[in-house]
Amino acid sequence: MGVVNSILTSKWTKVVVFALCLVPLAVLVWKGFQNELGANPVEFVEHWTGDWTIRFLIITLCVTPFRKLLHVPQLIRFRRMLGLFAFFYVCLHFSTWIWLDRFFNLSDMWADMLKRRFITVGFAGFVLLIPLAITSTKGWIRRLGGKRWQLLHRAIYLSAIAGVIHYYWQVKSDERKPLQYAAVVGALLAWRLGAWLYKRRQKSATDNRTSKEPVTAETA
Repeated sequence: MGVVNSILTSKWTKVVVFALCLVPLAVLVWKGFQNELGANPVEFVEHWTGDWTIRFLIITLCVTPFRKLLHVPQLIRFRRMLGLFAFFYVCLHFSTWIWLDRFFNLSDMWADMLKRRFITVGFAGFVLLIPLAITSTKGWIRRLGGKRWQLLHRAIYLSAIAGVIHYYWQVKSDERKPLQYAAVVGALLAWRLGAWLYKRRQKSATDNRTSKEPVTAETA
């Protein structure tokens, strides 16, 4: 574990993780130069960036259970970066739609949102990520306080759920990939719920033991 800890705490590890997070964008650019974006390049870019948005949301959500189950607390160093990359890719996804797909036609976009429910729920997921990206700094943690900051950032689960629903409603035939994402997000939610219930049970047991302790001259 000493070697793992030294690797995870190294300043260069963050640089490597940052570079790895840019690989999906680099592959997309490479495919563009190689004319490998298919018959509908705009749709390909939308699907590519949308896929990686959900993947980065899932990876971000995996940090907390992994650091606790594997006893590697240093993983927390990468959670903010991974979350910001999820926001980065959803911005690319949304920008592709409003620019290359709808050419900044606001009336067309509004009509699309009213007509297609998958766009509405996808936009809601995007909006939920905006305050999380803004408040991701240490300064905002101090301003909001730890508990309020944590409560706000649990909205990432809602955004992940919205992303999965957006994807599921969008596909016309092959539903395997959105269902796989749904299964992973569901498992992460179940783990979070289980951890919360376990903590409450432990706290309740501790409170009960404390209340049953006899009053002595020292404690009176």
